[in-house]
Parts: sequence; C-alpha cells; structure tokens
Amino acid sequence: MAKVAGKAYDINLLKRVFQYVKPYMGIFIWSVVLTIALALIAPLRPLLIQYTLDKHIFTNNYHGLVTITLLLLALLAVQTIVQYFHTFLTNTLGQSTIRDLRIAVFNHISKLKLRYFDRTPIGQLITRTVSDLETIAEIFSEGLIVIIGDILQLSVILGVMLYTDWELTLVVLAPMPLLILASYIFKEAIKSAFQEVRTQVGNLNTFLQEHISGMSIIKYFARENQEMRKFKQINGRHRDANIRSNWYYSIFFPVVEIISSLSMGLLVWYGSKLIIQHDISAGVVVSFIMYINMMFRPIRELADKFNTLQMGMVGAERVFSVLDHPDIEEDNGKLAPKNLKGEISFENVWFTYQPETQGAENENWILKGLNFSIKSGETLALVGATGAGKSSVINILNRFYQISKGSVKIDGVDIREYRLNYLRTQIATVIQDVFLFSDSVSNNITLNNPEITREQLIAAAKEAGAHDFIERLPGGYDYDVMERGSTLSSGQAQLISFIRAMVYNPKILVLDEATSSVDTETEYLIQQTIEKLMKGRTSIVIAHRLSTIQNADKIIVLDHGEIKETGSHQELLKLNGYYKRLYDLQFNSTGIEKSPV
Repeated sequence: MAKVAGKAYDINLLKRVFQYVKPYMGIFIWSVVLTIALALIAPLRPLLIQYTLDKHIFTNNYHGLVTITLLLLALLAVQTIVQYFHTFLTNTLGQSTIRDLRIAVFNHISKLKLRYFDRTPIGQLITRTVSDLETIAEIFSEGLIVIIGDILQLSVILGVMLYTDWELTLVVLAPMPLLILASYIFKEAIKSAFQEVRTQVGNLNTFLQEHISGMSIIKYFARENQEMRKFKQINGRHRDANIRSNWYYSIFFPVVEIISSLSMGLLVWYGSKLIIQHDISAGVVVSFIMYINMMFRPIRELADKFNTLQMGMVGAERVFSVLDHPDIEEDNGKLAPKNLKGEISFENVWFTYQPETQGAENENWILKGLNFSIKSGETLALVGATGAGKSSVINILNRFYQISKGSVKIDGVDIREYRLNYLRTQIATVIQDVFLFSDSVSNNITLNNPEITREQLIAAAKEAGAHDFIERLPGGYDYDVMERGSTLSSGQAQLISFIRAMVYNPKILVLDEATSSVDTETEYLIQQTIEKLMKGRTSIVIAHRLSTIQNADKIIVLDHGEIKETGSHQELLKLNGYYKRLYDLQFNSTGIEKSPV
C-alpha cells in the first residue's frame, strides 16, 4: 500500500501516461486552449454586473441596461458553448487514451508466459484492464486539465479582486488558511480511503470471477450458503471502504460551506462599512459576492480533483505494473521452414514449475532427465499416474514453459530456434477440457483466421463426422455456442476441437486425454477422426485408457518425472512391470476392457 501511495504524484508516471496522449495532441491542445478561455471568461460576468449596477441601474440608464443585458446573454451563450466543447474534448481525450492503453495491456497479457497466469488471479487482471484504466481516463476528464483550469480561474479572479479593491480582498481571504488546512487534511484522509476502495474492488472482482466460473462445483457440493457468507464479508468490506470515503466528504463539504459563509459575512460587514463611508460602490460588493462563490466552488472541489488525479495515478501504477511485467514469452527464433517433418527428440530434459527453487536442496523437479525420440509420422503414447509429468511434456513442446536443463528438438533443431508463432501452428493440441468462446461454431473452429475458407471448414467437419450435427443446430455453422460452449454436449464440443486441429493442418498432433469425457458412441466417432488426423503426422497421445493407445508405435511409462518403461504394447506386457499392472487393472483375463465403476 505504501508503494502505491508513494507513486501517487510520480511525475515519471504522469509522463508515461502522456506518452499515450501523443496521437491525440490536437485534442489535448484544444482542451488546454478552452481551459484557458473558461478561466478568462469567468470574471467577466461579475465585472459586467458591477458595471451595470454602478453605471446604469443607479443612474436610471434604461438603454444602457438593455445593452448590458444583451451582452450578458451573449457572454453566457459563449461560455456554454466553450464549456460544452471543453467537456466533450477532455472526455474524448481520456477515453481515446485508455482505449489505446487497454489494447496495449491486453496485447501484453496475451504475450505473458503461462507461469504468470498460474500465480495471478484472473479477477485482478480484469480489474487492471477495466476499472483501473477508467480511473486513468478521469485524469483528463476530471483531474489534471480541470485542476489546471480551476487554479488558472482562481488566479484570474484573485487578480481582478486585488485590482478592484485590495483591502476588501484581504478581508474576504482572511478565512482562507482554515480552508487550506481543511483541504490538506481531507486530501490525506481520502487518499488512504480511496486506496482501500481500489483494493476491495479487486478482491470483489476476483471472488466473483472465480465463483461464477465455478458455480457448478459450488452447486455439486451444496456450498451456496457457505460461499454466500464469504461474499457477504468481502462485499461488506467493499461497502465499509466506500462509506469511509463518503464520511470524509460529509465532513469536508460542510466545513467548506462554513468557511465560505464566514468569508461572505466578513464581506457584508466590511463592504457595508465601506459603502456607508462612500469608499466603494455597491456594485463592487455585489461583484465580490459573485467572486466568492466562484472562488470557493473550485477550492472546495480542488481537494476532490487532486484525489481524482491521485487515483488515476494509482490506477496507472497498477496498469503499468502489468505492462512492465518481464515474464513475457521469448520469441528470438527465426526459423519457419516450409516442409517440417515432425521428428521430435527430448535430450536429458529437466523441468520444474518453480525455477526460483533451482539450486535448493529439495528442488521440485517435474521431469528428471527425460530422453526419448519420435520419428516423423510415428505415434508416441505417454502413460503414467496423475502427476507423472505427461502434460508437462506437452507444455514444454509448445514452449509454454522453459526447461531448466537439456534440450527439446524438432527435426534436429532446438525448438527455441523456431519462430514461436510458427512452432505452435505446426502443433495442434486437443485437450480433455475443451475451451469454446462465446461465438459461432465456425469462429470457434477457425479462431477467426481469414485464411481458412468456409469450404475448408465444412470439408474438415465432414471428415470428422460432425457436419450433420452442426447443420442441425439453429443457424448451423453460425450458431452461437455461448460461454465455454455451454449449449453443446461434451462430445460435440470435443468434436469441434478436433475439427479445429484438422483445419490448421499441423505436422504434429497432441492428444491430451481427448476422449476421456465422452460417451462410447461419441468416442467411437472420435476414434475414427483421430485415425484420420494421425495419418502422416507425428502424434503424441496421453491417455489413461490403454485401449486407445495399443496401436502406438512407442509407449513410454512415466513415474514422478522419470521414464520407467519404453516399448510397444506387446513388449511392455512381456516386461510384467508397471504397464502390465496398469493393463491388468483395466482389462479382465479375456482381454476385454472392464466397465468403469
């Protein structure tokens, strides 16, 4: 918290925000020009009213009164127009700036390593990308430019007052030190309150994102009441933080009104005395009444505006902490050969998800000295208990995580030498937990790739045996599957993921428990699709059900990150080891797969 507070008025942070203003410098300059114009227009009405009272009303000059009245109406119209464009331009500047910033943040997030998402709550990232960015927009619409305008307006009004009657001005400003003290106390108090509000907003977003996404688990285990109690606690802290900030406002604004009334009382007392002594005119006193109202309004709001600026800086600090996160995916590779064969080799590969523990006595190694190779067009199956390291092999191959020791090669070339985007387009991965976006069937398959035509899409769907069920959907390929594909069965969603792999025509195919969550009929259809997909491609299959991998060219048995057995299905059965025990658990004495309990 102290770190955030310390950077609230960091000039370097403000400069960095203004880097995103450069494309809109014209709007910014016009905003400043209109701000200056408003400051100069502000004291004109009191001056005209003073002149009207002294020169026309008290002298019964009707024609002059009409002229001044028309002039006042014209001035009011000009001020209204200038205020309109000022408000419109400052808000346009703020929204345009955060639009570009939001694009930059999302682009950076998409380049971060998966390790970052393993450790960062999604709700926190949503807060940074949405609400924290909105506070930056207020730097322009309600913060910096408005503060400059208010200070400039105060300076102009104060200069006019001193020029008109410096003694009366000093009397009117006598309570000002009290206002400055009250504003400073308020600014410091509201600062910590606002920071607590931002923290609680992040906590609330994180809780909602996690629990709405996992609502099925909450219902399965009848945890609604318990989670509601947690939500009430978090929501209560959010409410208390906002009430605390509002409480400071409820004190500060009445204090300002009291000080303003005190200044007005001094004006009436001393001004009346001067009028009686014929030292000033009544028009001067009336104009000073207007000046006081015009002075105290921006002074009263300055503390609030400074905190708006400060919260914008806090939001900027949070947003830039995401943009500055160094854990982005390295893409130093340059190779993108047209004819990739798909030969894969792991050479003495060591890997941990906690690289910071390297060198410690008890390193949490997930893979320990893996050595194996796959020839082009061959199928490798990985078998092992949960946590054996099977999925880690896939993550490494896709360069989601960097290995600690050894090397991973494709066609004899280290995978780090390939362009990252190219590498991943050559590896199609179908996983058990299929993720579908809230979009059409076609866009979920092509991922909005314009190079994939509708004809290619339909051809792939027919080859996968999914064309008929897609055509039966309302709208066919344009049917919206809703969030995470909630309107489709798990088998249908899985088929769509296979079509997605087919249309990209990869050289390497990875199947990670791709048939474990579907019914027997759909599994049969998927198996046929898998056979077509594997033809002519290097394939890696992870499966608990051994019936799906018996025809693999090579099977590797992993245990705690180490290779225990390697061979074909028949060779491993003859070893009478880990694989044989696993096979006996799944099949009866006649070789027929046992029904799951």
